[in-house]
Order: sequence, then C-alpha cells, then structure tokens
Amino acid sequence: MTGHFVEELIHRFEVEQQKNDRSGIYALTQRMMAYNSNKIEGSTLTEKQTASLFDTGTLSSEDAVIRAKDVEEMTGHFLMFNEMLKTYDLPLSHELIKRYHYKLKSGVFEDLANGYPVGEYKSRRNMVSDIVTALPEEVEGRMTELLEWYHTIPQHTLGDLAKFHADFEAIHPFQDGNGRTGRIILFKECLKNDIVPFIIRDGRKVEYYHALNAAQTKGAYGALEQFFLEEQSEYKTLAEGFVVPIERTSKRRQKEPDQER
Repeated sequence: MTGHFVEELIHRFEVEQQKNDRSGIYALTQRMMAYNSNKIEGSTLTEKQTASLFDTGTLSSEDAVIRAKDVEEMTGHFLMFNEMLKTYDLPLSHELIKRYHYKLKSGVFEDLANGYPVGEYKSRRNMVSDIVTALPEEVEGRMTELLEWYHTIPQHTLGDLAKFHADFEAIHPFQDGNGRTGRIILFKECLKNDIVPFIIRDGRKVEYYHALNAAQTKGAYGALEQFFLEEQSEYKTLAEGFVVPIERTSKRRQKEPDQER
C-alpha cells in the first residue's frame, strides 16, 4: 500500500511539473519544503513570500526589506527539488550529492563572494554546535565510507535513512547548505525506496535537532527515526487528498470513448 502511494505521488509530481501546474501536490511540496528547510537555517522569508516566489517569480512591493541571500537560496531550493525529481531513482554518489548542492548554492552571491566551494566539498573547517565535523581533507574518505555502508543495504528502511542523515550531517561535507542538501537526500531516498516521504517542519526544529544530536553523540538513532515517522504521517495526511490513483485515472480514460457514443 505504501509503495503504491509513493508511485502515485511520483506520477503526480512529474505530471504537474510538466504542465507547470501550481495548484497540486507538486507545487505544495515545493513551497512547503523550500520554506521549512530554509527557515530551519535562518531564512526570513514567510510562507506567503515563498509561495509568491515559486508561483510568480516575484515578491509583492509591500515586502520592503528582504535579504537577497534568502531569495537566492529559496530559488536554489526550488531548482534542487527539481533536480532531485529528475534523479530520484539513481543511486547516491559523490557526484549526485554535489549536483544537488550546486543547484542550491550556485546562484547565492554571498557564498560566491566568500569563496565557498559550490557543488564541491568544503575547503575550510566548519563547526556545528558540539559536533566535531570532518576536516576538509577527511571529507572525501568519510563520505566514501558512508556511501559504501549505505550501498551494502539491499532495501533501505526509515531507520537506515535516519542513520545516513545523522552521519551525513556529522561529516558536514559542504561549507554551507549541509542541512538542506541532507534533507533533500532524505526525500529522494524515500521516493527511491517506496517509503512515504516527509518534510521536516521548522516548528519542530528543536525536536529535530535534539533527535539528531542524540544520534550523532550517543549512536541512538531511535528518536530520529520516530521523529521521521511522525513527520511522515503529517505529510501523507496532507498529500492523500491531492494524489489521484493511477488506476482510476486510466480507467476513466478508457471509459471516455464509450461515454461519447
């Protein structure tokens, strides 16, 4: 049942994206994920501004003070999501992960001005709370180890995704944009493995970080998996009303000639 739902969801994403449909689950997911994932990282754009930017490519004149970086990263997230949809069925690799990061960050002036590598692993050390992240010279090797471990698993579960996400964020392979890249990987791998995807909401950021920290510092991945399950339930409840089963759609089309007679 879960796999069937995911199949239908992917179908709706592809159809609505191709038709430039801004009223269905594709657009809603784009807006929700871009808003929440960027908000977690400090974006000042509102949900309304995010929707306007996605739907029309503009922001209303009443929005007086807007950080250019927030707009650039929001637009980059839209592009990263589209790239994920094009490649969701591909195996994870260094190249694919870097491609997602490039889509997110290639249009961000501040990052380019600071000399941050875009679409490449970090060149300077970075810190996250009390987690000791990988040194630049360690990133390639640690990412290889993570990917090799991940690819030994024939069919991934939500628990596997929780471990991958915690370890990826602990490595922190990019100069900036690790959280957003990591969360798009989660969505991609859910689609690839017939797992209902989910969006981590900014309103639950504290719980998310707490579960992530427990996984990274204690090796206790259960809380993070449970958190993913809860967010998964929220997204499925939302998406079910938009997802039209493929069988019903095809049956309707088959009946149309008879109805015309």
